[in-house]
Amino acid sequence: MTTLYNDPAEFSEDQLEGFVDLYSDRLVRVPGGVVTCPPRTPQVAVVVGGGSGHYPAFAGLVGPGFASGAVVGNIFTSPSAAHVYSVAKAAEQGRGVILTFGNYAGDNMNFGIAAEMLRAEGIDTRIVVVKDDIASAPDFDDRRGIAGDFTVFKVMGAAAAAGWDVDEVERLGNLANRRTRTLGVAFSGCTMPGADEPLFQVADGQMGVGLGIHGEPGIRDEARPSAQHLGRLLADAVLAERPEGATGDRVGVIVNGLGTTKYEELFLLYRTIAPRLREAGLEIVDPEVGELVTSLDMGGVSLTLLWLDDELEEMWRADAYACAYRKQAAPLNSIDASWTPGTSVVDVEDLVPAGAAGRAAAEKLRDIVRDVSALMHEQETRLGEIDSFAGDGDHGRGMVRGIDAALEAVRQAPEEAGPAFLLKAAGRAWAMQAGGTSGVLWGASLEAAAAVLDDAAEQAPTPEQVRAAVARFAESLQTLGGAQQGDKTLLDAILPFREALEASEEPLPEAWRRAAAVATEAAESTAQLIPRKGRARPLAEKSVGHPDPGAISMAMILSLIGEHLV
Repeated sequence: MTTLYNDPAEFSEDQLEGFVDLYSDRLVRVPGGVVTCPPRTPQVAVVVGGGSGHYPAFAGLVGPGFASGAVVGNIFTSPSAAHVYSVAKAAEQGRGVILTFGNYAGDNMNFGIAAEMLRAEGIDTRIVVVKDDIASAPDFDDRRGIAGDFTVFKVMGAAAAAGWDVDEVERLGNLANRRTRTLGVAFSGCTMPGADEPLFQVADGQMGVGLGIHGEPGIRDEARPSAQHLGRLLADAVLAERPEGATGDRVGVIVNGLGTTKYEELFLLYRTIAPRLREAGLEIVDPEVGELVTSLDMGGVSLTLLWLDDELEEMWRADAYACAYRKQAAPLNSIDASWTPGTSVVDVEDLVPAGAAGRAAAEKLRDIVRDVSALMHEQETRLGEIDSFAGDGDHGRGMVRGIDAALEAVRQAPEEAGPAFLLKAAGRAWAMQAGGTSGVLWGASLEAAAAVLDDAAEQAPTPEQVRAAVARFAESLQTLGGAQQGDKTLLDAILPFREALEASEEPLPEAWRRAAAVATEAAESTAQLIPRKGRARPLAEKSVGHPDPGAISMAMILSLIGEHLV
């Protein structure tokens, strides 16, 4: 919902006043819209426009290398012919004007009337109407203009800035238009300023496929899928509409948010779309992911592809400095894009080849890490549920991320690696990938335990070394975390375990299993404690009656390790 407004009827005018004040160093307000201060060398004026509510289209695209001016109508309403004329007349620099907008009846009529007014005064005026929405009609000429506005405007703005004449700017605009295809989906409707209900509804758990940016009908409604499924759906649908004559394999790409879809969600979507395009044999050129053509607070996304040739690619990649969009090649040209960091979490040069006994111990450690990974996947939901009572519910996910990273690290370790090398590699990978406090504690403490072991020894780690490694692990957890036993943390499992293990005179396998039973009982007993550390502390009372998830996962892992000791 649009929450901030004064008089809803004046919303468009009011916001435009603030916008022009913000960019007063480069924009001038004229009746009906804005124009940029003219370049020192006159160029073709590219004037974009349409209704408000689509920011950064249209006013946000005004600036060097992009549009010369923008006509700003009321919310989702075509600007009047008089306003189109006013903006175009102010933007005109003696080299002709191109009016460009999406294919809507009101825009066609009002921009068309304004063009006739301008031509009557001897101003060479052309019109390029954007028609990229593949869902709106089977025939190209009947289609709406949606996020493909951006590609067409960008190409013409760059051509004008490069000094091309009006014939060439128009030709390139029409070529970009014919080569651009878009499909969008909506998750929720948009709400006009002052309105109590959205303009249209999308049922819970559904999405409107092909819905227009004002709620115009699309192809169908279907269940809202995962990001991966949606990415494939969008990519496959747009690829199937490859323009006739587009023989190249290079494409400009836009993954566009329609108003309330978060950037992180768009990045997630691009994660599926990009590989899908590459599988189709396409090379992605200067992709854009973000909000470029929106619809107030509409939830939804769209995918746009611009099939490039040499001319279009030059314009697509050209520098621009609009109010809401910047592209500059110079900063990127200053870096070495071929550089790649090392991929190993530990330096193989530090490897001390282990003897036969050390390799056997390392193989057992690999098995343990594998089984701990399986256990954390099995218990992920339960650990998350325990964490949700007073935390953010992510403990299970964090443990899975950490142990999976550790498993990958030990799998990639050289065959001659000993247990110390593996623990160090596992710890670093865990800390790097798991995130959060738990990830840092587990990672650093595994490294601390590794420092006790000696891969150069001719025998496997002795029981005394194992006990020392456990002690170093627990000491690291306590020192780094700053907690004490009784604070309702993972220490309430590991410290009783260490104490029981050190006190036992039984052989290591039996001592470990008895100590693990002590840790399990201690972990369950944390249900009666009040947290004094971590994220659970502010919601301490809600935690009472539920065990600490870190203590529970610690006890689970200790018990599993005991099953491997014989």
